[in-house]
Amino acid sequence: MANHKSAIKRIRSNEKKRLRNRFQHKTARNAIRKLRELTNKKEATKLFPVVVSLIDKLAKRNIIHANKAANLKSKLAKHVASL
Repeated sequence: MANHKSAIKRIRSNEKKRLRNRFQHKTARNAIRKLRELTNKKEATKLFPVVVSLIDKLAKRNIIHANKAANLKSKLAKHVASL
């Protein structure tokens, strides 16, 4: 158990950040899954910028690595183009 006031505060703030990160990551993953399941090109092109924006935000906040974000965006762009 933490002994210092700052350590106790750090534990509290880490937990809040962990939950926020988990929520944002899960939301983005669900959006990616939804985009991959689409078969209509018009709907996919409409959803693509939204998903890319979510991925960029995750990378900016270091929730996912920048290279992983680039790979995801590339694969999704390929998928949308192939529809």
